[in-house]
Amino acid sequence: MRTEISEMFGIDLPLFAFSHCRDVVAAVTNAGGLGVLGAVAYSPQRLEEELRWIDDHVGGRPYGVDVLVPGKIDASAEEAAAGGGLGRMLAAVPQEHWDFLGGLLERYGVPLPDFERARASAETGAGGSVTRQGAGELIDVALNHPIRLIASALGPPPAVMVEKARAAGVAVAALVGTVEHARRQVAAGVDLIVAQGGEAGGHTGEISTMVLVPEVVDAVAPLPVLAAGGIATGRQLAASLALGAAGVWCGSVWLTTEEAETPPAVKRKMLAATSRDTVRSRSRTGKPARQLRSAWTDEWDGPGSPGALPMPLQMIVAEGAMRQIGKAAETGNEGAQALANYFVGQVVGQMNQVKPARQVVYDMIEDFAAALDRLNTITAG
Repeated sequence: MRTEISEMFGIDLPLFAFSHCRDVVAAVTNAGGLGVLGAVAYSPQRLEEELRWIDDHVGGRPYGVDVLVPGKIDASAEEAAAGGGLGRMLAAVPQEHWDFLGGLLERYGVPLPDFERARASAETGAGGSVTRQGAGELIDVALNHPIRLIASALGPPPAVMVEKARAAGVAVAALVGTVEHARRQVAAGVDLIVAQGGEAGGHTGEISTMVLVPEVVDAVAPLPVLAAGGIATGRQLAASLALGAAGVWCGSVWLTTEEAETPPAVKRKMLAATSRDTVRSRSRTGKPARQLRSAWTDEWDGPGSPGALPMPLQMIVAEGAMRQIGKAAETGNEGAQALANYFVGQVVGQMNQVKPARQVVYDMIEDFAAALDRLNTITAG
């Protein structure tokens, strides 16, 4: 399956697999695609360990890293990170948000000692990497490995990221949700645009993939574009190529694979979910992010909530608590199971089997071939 993208990266399939799990990244890369490790949850030291493991398991095949570099974050958090690290960022979280979180866990029967540990463990969460300083450290770690792609989400990549990537011979990609964002990314010097529709998991806009992809393709030509959002089958891959994309970027589909990092309680929810069981909510990161609807999203978006904090402060509140909720959910705690959720797109309704990531790739290839056969039976008359 040869496209501009597969030629550009020397891969067999124009399939990019975004995952926070190194095993998924390696499996898809070894199956002929290009795995991309989501680095936002890692410290520089942990990212170094993960990339070293990937290097040892992909035999020199190409892979990439995705770093969350938001165009705008809370000013007090940026100042605190620069002046004293995560300890000061914790102090920037209003007490009413800690009180709301404590009351929420108490109502759902998640033991308060777990809440206290969640608050204490927030210092090791993802929030600290979502600053210019934190993202810069992750970029430096990533570029010290033989990656072929570095991706920026939530804003144009900083000039220093583009310069360092160019010097290392690494392509720069950026995710966009509107044509306007795509034009800004081109001006920033990226090599590849990922047009992500609103049905995607994680941080998204509101424009659907079917509408967004051809708009972006026309706006940034001849720059190559990957389609993202609602893509889990070969039929959807074929549709993306028909819209003018040079390949696809998939994230949600890997969350129910055997290798996935998805907490078991959440994976069970995903397997039972329909496409109507997701919601765009600020409750995990402070920016609209599509995720499984759960008691967590209902409570934070409900009338009794103090409201989500700006990024990355909401991440500091949420992610430590979510780790504890996940642990409690696996002990059979029904309240924790009701609260548990994770980022996933509307395509979750098609994710109803646990498979190895490699098998997901092979199934997509088979389904793509069948879609082409159907198209070849259609004649213009």
